[in-house]
Amino acid sequence: MMFLIEFLVANHHLLLNQPSTSLPTHSLNAFFLKPHTPPTYCSLSLSLYQHTHTHDLQLLRHIFELSAMDMKGDATSSSSSSVCVMDGTGCVGSTLVRRLLLRGYTVHAALQTHDDEMMNSFKRKYAAEISSSRLRVFQTDLLDYHSILEAVKGCYGLFYTFEPPSDYASYDEFMGEIEVRAAHNVVEACAHTTTIDKVVFTSSATAVVWARGSLHPLDEKNWSDISLCKNLKLWHGLSKTVAEKAAWALAMDRGVNMVSINGGLLISPCLSMKDPYLRGAAEMYEGGFLVAVDLRFLVDAHICVFEDVSSYGRYLCFNRVIKCSQDTAMLAKMLLAVTPAQQPLSAYSIQK
Repeated sequence: MMFLIEFLVANHHLLLNQPSTSLPTHSLNAFFLKPHTPPTYCSLSLSLYQHTHTHDLQLLRHIFELSAMDMKGDATSSSSSSVCVMDGTGCVGSTLVRRLLLRGYTVHAALQTHDDEMMNSFKRKYAAEISSSRLRVFQTDLLDYHSILEAVKGCYGLFYTFEPPSDYASYDEFMGEIEVRAAHNVVEACAHTTTIDKVVFTSSATAVVWARGSLHPLDEKNWSDISLCKNLKLWHGLSKTVAEKAAWALAMDRGVNMVSINGGLLISPCLSMKDPYLRGAAEMYEGGFLVAVDLRFLVDAHICVFEDVSSYGRYLCFNRVIKCSQDTAMLAKMLLAVTPAQQPLSAYSIQK
């Protein structure tokens, strides 16, 4: 991974002269959220599908509104509505829990832990500034369908973000199988929960960008090539691709209303050189599609597409493009900072 840092900082001038296979300009201008609907989503009106730019800007405005407000006492909050965040132990999940509580939701936080002290620590973390009466914590195993069913019971929405099991923290060729099984269990549980109205599925830009020999602009309609990911040992891209494809196939078969967020490299307190997203970063930089997203922006994007009844399909989500020497220096500085790759659940920095 040190080679990556040296490559980004020392060799950026070589890469700037390379041909670029960049993401389309309209994706950047429309703010990093570009929807796409599978052909089977025939319930969408043609007029909505033809006006995606207007749709993008409405979503962007909603995100900025969420980011600008503290959310307490917001008139649009739904204090009587219950949503589930699964898994709530990671940076994205724990921040989602906080933002949703501030927005007035009752939150079922599903945690992959059997440690009672960690469960209590999670509750105490929010009790100091947020009423914990609207927070319920569940012990969940993503490979145990019944534990998932218990966590989503009574909820009308699910935010699903995969976190590797504690005893299997590194990405390798077997992680894809685990992610697929977990995604299958989650979508199946939602299909059998009559109250669930929408699922927001956290995926990754790595499920989009690894297209073999692709010279055309990449957008949300693209999928990473599974064979290419295997050959280059891009395990993060492989896992996210097969898991998201499995989730979409089952969601459409079961009639589950699902939206996916394909985020860039997550800029958060959890960022480290061990982040599996960074494998192939030099090639992404050279191709013009090394993109990143701030934690707060990503979380607000999740809430935005959940609350927008017209949201559909896949969304590429990023607010940074690593494309010049200043960008590579910034990324290298963040990666070299003394920040633990994995923090204990109680130590996560929850952004306001």
